[in-house]
Amino acid sequence: MKKFDGFDGALVGAADVWHPGFNRVTRAVYSGEMIVVLLMSQGMSPQEAHEYCNFNLEGSYVGEDTPIIFWDGILE
Repeated sequence: MKKFDGFDGALVGAADVWHPGFNRVTRAVYSGEMIVVLLMSQGMSPQEAHEYCNFNLEGSYVGEDTPIIFWDGILE
């Protein structure tokens, strides 16, 4: 299971995902809101933190076990 470096504080669990060929892969699950909070605690503005998350994390693909980011709508 691959993880995002430096974002353990936003890790909320794991999910099993089925891929074509009936291949089950366990993927790390992160809170998008907590990622933004962690980035803001490092000095980024809310907009910078969202852009960083969108471009560098959500936009990445590192194989079948690429981590999942979910947004529950707590932060706007």
